[in-house]
Amino acid sequence: MTTPDKPQGNGEEPQDPLAELFAKLMGGEGLEGVDPAEIAKAAGLPSDPAVLQQMFQQVQSMMTSSAGDGPVNWQLAHEHARRTAATTSDPSVSALQNRDVDEALRLAELWLDNVTDFPPTGLIGRGWSRAEWIEATMATWRRLTEPVANSVATALSTAISEQLPEEMKGMLGGATSMLQNMGGAIFGMQLGAAIGALSGEVVSASDIGVPLVDLEMALLPANVAKFGEGLGLPEGDVRLYLAVREAAHARLFMHVPWLRAHLLGAVEDYARGIHIDISRIEEVAREVDPRNPESLQEALQGGVFTPERTPRQEAALAKLETALALVEGWVDELTAAATENVLPSAPALREAVRRRRATGGPAEHAFASLVGLELRPRRLRDAAQLWASLKQERGVAGRDAIWRHPDLLPTGEDLDDPSGFSARRSAAEAQETEVDAALEKLLAGGFDHPSDAEEQKDAKPEEGTSEGGPHHSGTDDDGEPQPGT
Repeated sequence: MTTPDKPQGNGEEPQDPLAELFAKLMGGEGLEGVDPAEIAKAAGLPSDPAVLQQMFQQVQSMMTSSAGDGPVNWQLAHEHARRTAATTSDPSVSALQNRDVDEALRLAELWLDNVTDFPPTGLIGRGWSRAEWIEATMATWRRLTEPVANSVATALSTAISEQLPEEMKGMLGGATSMLQNMGGAIFGMQLGAAIGALSGEVVSASDIGVPLVDLEMALLPANVAKFGEGLGLPEGDVRLYLAVREAAHARLFMHVPWLRAHLLGAVEDYARGIHIDISRIEEVAREVDPRNPESLQEALQGGVFTPERTPRQEAALAKLETALALVEGWVDELTAAATENVLPSAPALREAVRRRRATGGPAEHAFASLVGLELRPRRLRDAAQLWASLKQERGVAGRDAIWRHPDLLPTGEDLDDPSGFSARRSAAEAQETEVDAALEKLLAGGFDHPSDAEEQKDAKPEEGTSEGGPHHSGTDDDGEPQPGT
């Protein structure tokens, strides 16, 4: 017969409820020589098996899941992102919505033909649900955040281990891998939640400026409709304007092949040097209520990074912010030019998009606090002004030719003074032309053979005698022939 406090186990002998729970927690294998009741007491956990069951169900995956190739549990991050996206309505994209998206992107391509030197992409426009956006972008999110995530996961597991009471450390013994898994799972869940929340805000595949997908054009119909709420503008106008922006991003990244790696590399360079405040993590570990697993999630949302940056980080951040501004400024300027005479609501939509990109949404702020990086083009307006000036001075082809090589891109100084960019670039190009001409002449052996003028100059002393000798030319000083010559 089974008693309430001694439920029947798998065998004939009854099991302690805490032992059974810890066996489940460890994936079916108990902790040899460990008294679960003592662990619960040392940790300040309640002794009620029902309460423990609820708590352990929430953290079971955190403590038993393998981190895989590194300290962060990316599978858990992916699952949590999908779960977060599903907390709000995320219907599948209908055939009608897919058709509307494709038609909007096709029309956008036609409008862009008149305002850029880059040819159409030929890509098929797609409509994505929030879950589909997560699936398409998760690999890039991992690439962008892995340097930070690995550092945080390791710091979390260390902090958690150090905060354990001494009696628990002794009882756990060799189960430290459980704590390491827990640290990686905690950050994985946080990152997944941030990405899942972002899926409810982005309106397209390239919405945040950084190319999360390659060779794709997509809109998220549900988020496009959400963005248009309160603007008082026709839904079709909103979709068309955002489609032009998406198509402009796609053209830029397709026809400037080095740009994607340039942006992602700048993010990675910055992320590798982020300084993690260990004392802050320890403080978080102390503040967590073990009877409320959600308290850890709430504590971590406050951020665990210090604002200190190394010189290398400052350079990487300046490079990233300038590149983001240049991309968004070019897209902003092209979209305005493409829609100027065909979409009456374009000016209002342009300002709405600018404000949204400048301030960022709640999910974007949560992501920034988690990884210590804001992916917002702070100088979008300056960059748009620069591209507009270049179009006036150089034409469409001359403006777009700036994207031929990263060394040609405007700098932060150019964003400070857009009108002076051409003068500075012309001077630099003139100097480069002189250097290139000299180098070409050198490679062709031009400096090994003196010019005709130099040859004549060098030959003049040889027509008479050596310098300083008597004058024995065939004429006198008046130019008359001398006798005997």
